[in-house]
Amino acid sequence: MTDGVYVLGGYQTDFARNWAREGNDLFAMVKETIEGGLSAAELEPRDIECAHVGNFTSEIFCNQGHLGGFFAAVDPRFTGMPASRHEAACASGSMAMLSAMAEIEAGRYDLIAVLGVEMMRNVPGDQAAANIGPPAMWAGRECVGVKYPWPHMFAQLGDEYDRRYGLKNEHLAEIARINFDNARLNPNAQSRKWSFTDESFSQDDEANPVIDGRIRRTDCGQITDGAAIVFLANAEKAAEYAKRRGGALAQLPKIDGWGHRTAHIALEPKLEASADADYVFPHVRQAVQDAVGRAGLESANDLDGVEIHDCFTTTEYMAIDHLGLTAPGESWKAIEEGVIRRDGATPINPSGGLIGLGHPVGATGVRMMLDCAKQVSGKAGDYQIEGAKKFGMLNIGGSATTIASFVVSAA
Repeated sequence: MTDGVYVLGGYQTDFARNWAREGNDLFAMVKETIEGGLSAAELEPRDIECAHVGNFTSEIFCNQGHLGGFFAAVDPRFTGMPASRHEAACASGSMAMLSAMAEIEAGRYDLIAVLGVEMMRNVPGDQAAANIGPPAMWAGRECVGVKYPWPHMFAQLGDEYDRRYGLKNEHLAEIARINFDNARLNPNAQSRKWSFTDESFSQDDEANPVIDGRIRRTDCGQITDGAAIVFLANAEKAAEYAKRRGGALAQLPKIDGWGHRTAHIALEPKLEASADADYVFPHVRQAVQDAVGRAGLESANDLDGVEIHDCFTTTEYMAIDHLGLTAPGESWKAIEEGVIRRDGATPINPSGGLIGLGHPVGATGVRMMLDCAKQVSGKAGDYQIEGAKKFGMLNIGGSATTIASFVVSAA
């Protein structure tokens, strides 16, 4: 990547908030995030040359599209600034980031805001599940008549692992426990004050009821309201920014590598295509290898931690071996050996991830990037991984249809 793309800072809302219950709307969330981001990064609207917005379903939940126009509504000084919106289900935020990075690398703009936002708690849970099901699947061809489409889909992923390699529910439960434990340290985590017992992570149908198949309540990422913003800049602009603050360019988080792959929209064709492959989702493995290779690393084992798209415990289980932390089908080893714990060789989701922190769909990729930037610059607070200088992220849209992976570093 020529000269590189740097992260100047950003902001995340508190994912525990229910904005509709507060009497707030989508615009209020966007306004707080933009203003909070500018304040945190010590930037002014005049500094921002362009904006990209990641969002999945604001038309369905909020009857609102055309989100780029919210910037000028937040502050008239944004009037005239180009802005666009990107959608790729749960990877919408990452698509916005990739587009912003491409414009910086092409020399179009020097400093770009990337906003991810989603409001989903303004409708009952059953309706929310229906709203985010068919649009990211092959509507009318998958999960027809299924009450909870995504738990059903990712239960199938677990079944596929079980068929190929064997899968113990105890390993999925440990993934959930780790993410909820990590979330307790994150002041923005939706579940930071939730209470659990050992039975919460058991096969007890009362304490941990079945949602669909092998997916139980604590296996699930949460329906969440939230937004995040990051400010990306080229090397020259980032150097000026650092100098004005008495720092050096090398101290700023830098996006060293990226990977982007897309596969069939439906789950079954992906599983059929990989029937004789080492990995359940070869294109996920390729996206990770692209990011790691572009960052000049040997493997994901060279990372100091990873933010992973754990929409369900089965998704994280898949991600562990696709990162290359274990051989294919042996993700259980990294769980049993403590590799993925906060004090392990490659901590996963110190933020709490989607299960513990929350999953506002269009914001998740941007939030992951912000957390990676915090980690490598030592600004993650109580969930900081000591000495972290290289962090990875893996953002997944749909049934592993759209994949985005990044590596972020700081000297």
